[in-house]
Amino acid sequence: MEKKTYSLFAGVLLFIQTNAQVGIKTASPNATLDVNGATTLRKELRVGGTSTQVGNSGLNGQVLVSQGEGLPPAWKSLNVPLVETGQYKLTNSYLFSDQNGITTFTNSGDGIYKSNVGDDISDTNTGKWIKLGAVANAIEIKNGNNRITYQFQTGVEMRAPVSTTSENITFACGVFRNGKLVAVRPDKISSNNNSGKNGLQDYIFTLNYTEQDVPVGTHQIEVACRKINSSNPNSAFAIGHSLVTQTGDPYVSNNFILESEFKMDIIEFITY
Repeated sequence: MEKKTYSLFAGVLLFIQTNAQVGIKTASPNATLDVNGATTLRKELRVGGTSTQVGNSGLNGQVLVSQGEGLPPAWKSLNVPLVETGQYKLTNSYLFSDQNGITTFTNSGDGIYKSNVGDDISDTNTGKWIKLGAVANAIEIKNGNNRITYQFQTGVEMRAPVSTTSENITFACGVFRNGKLVAVRPDKISSNNNSGKNGLQDYIFTLNYTEQDVPVGTHQIEVACRKINSSNPNSAFAIGHSLVTQTGDPYVSNNFILESEFKMDIIEFITY
């Protein structure tokens, strides 16, 4: 029986020094308890106890947080959920604002009503796209199993040549990744016989889209818009920017009201 007990202690290399420091698998413990190896805890872990009172075992979902040198650790509740391997996590968000907008559309539009994924932003055969300068940015993808959510909103303004005649303009805005179209939405704005505003009409355009499994690497993201058609080529048109207004115009918008907002959320698959 004594031989077995001796073998057990020799196996774990338990050393107790005169200063009451205990080392497991180490001959030179540098703390009250110094464990050189894996530790298995079969029941609760309690902290902050005294010689007369047991320590606090914390609540379900709490984590043990260090409070710095000389202070005992404390149980804390996290404000965000823990993300485990095999789940998706928001890794980056990008937000851009632009008040320069686009005011240089051609009078008649490009006349192209269809767009396809992969259209090149510089190919005029697929549309005369004009970029919003302040929303171009490079993003980094670290895991090919991902989702990118694009959210774009901007103000649109038109003015009919004759305020008592209803006119309309068809347009589209899209998101381009590395110069190739990944998301697009067409829309139309009408002046609605707006004599009370001298033919001026405002509108809010919104595009929401989620792209999946974007390749790993750095990608250039841009937003561009194009004018497709106009019922009257003399109608003025701007996206993300106010039109040059006439003296005495009522209900005049400004660039702050019509500014463009673009947000990207990168959600990636977590592996550890």
